[in-house]
Amino acid sequence: MAITETDYIWMNGAFKPWHECTVHVLAHGLHYGSAVFEGIRCYDTPDGPYTFRMADHMKRMHHSGRVYGIDILYSTEVLMEASRALLRKNDLRSAYLRPIAFKGYGDIGVAALNSPIEVVIAAFPWGAYLGDEGLRDGIDVCVSSWNRLAPNTVPPGLKAAGNYLSSQLISQEAKARGFAEGIGLGTDGLVSEGAGENLFLVHNGALYTPPTAASILSGITRDTVVTLARHMGYTVVEQTIPREMLYIADEMFFTGTAAEVTPIRSVDRFAVGNGERPITRAIQDAFFGLFDGRTQDHWGWLEPVGTEGQSASVAATPTAAE
Repeated sequence: MAITETDYIWMNGAFKPWHECTVHVLAHGLHYGSAVFEGIRCYDTPDGPYTFRMADHMKRMHHSGRVYGIDILYSTEVLMEASRALLRKNDLRSAYLRPIAFKGYGDIGVAALNSPIEVVIAAFPWGAYLGDEGLRDGIDVCVSSWNRLAPNTVPPGLKAAGNYLSSQLISQEAKARGFAEGIGLGTDGLVSEGAGENLFLVHNGALYTPPTAASILSGITRDTVVTLARHMGYTVVEQTIPREMLYIADEMFFTGTAAEVTPIRSVDRFAVGNGERPITRAIQDAFFGLFDGRTQDHWGWLEPVGTEGQSASVAATPTAAE
């Protein structure tokens, strides 16, 4: 999916024109995947543009950076205000935000102890990741021949750029075979997650999803769906899931910032259930209802982008890190 360019990107504390935001070809992050990032949605609501769970995303980026020695010298609050200001500056009401921190040019060694840390936030329009038709009618997926990351190798619970080499293999293989997306199994042969999405199954009226120990990214949209489903009275079970459960599930769907809540209509050409998706539709309605007023935000997940002049200034120099 091609990127829709906007006017400005926030880079290392300042707004710069889109095409001036470049890095050196020997930047460490390009060669070794030493980058941590997030994806955040801004929705155009009846009360104006609102970002969704931005604080949780920015906190997770700090946590990911801590493990990899990527010291993000901008606080969560500064990054959040920079994001809101960027949306206003680019006149965006509905958008996808991509904050990223990476090791830049300065050291070619693997550890890169002396490379500067670059911090960037981009914002641009982006529709349904797996298509509007997929959101409505569901998608066809397959189980990949590639396994997800093994425990105690590359930590899958962190949102690091290098992790997505695994995701690329899974997704590329699926698309080459004519599917919309792939599902990866863990090295133990149990269900893990999609290439870039968490997975939920519906069986006998309850929702099942793999636990955080199943080599998954503990997704923020995943947590949103768990919270909404329990609030709606559904039973949600986090447990290990054998592959055969994929073929006997009554309903199934992906979750993620990009994927939002996307139904799955078949796995490996096996139709999911009888094609009816009452629980998936209820979850979708509750999720998207957060952005059109049908679902009350009891959890403080939505934050207004605001208008120019009402917010604090964006720091041009680093502040205390998380």
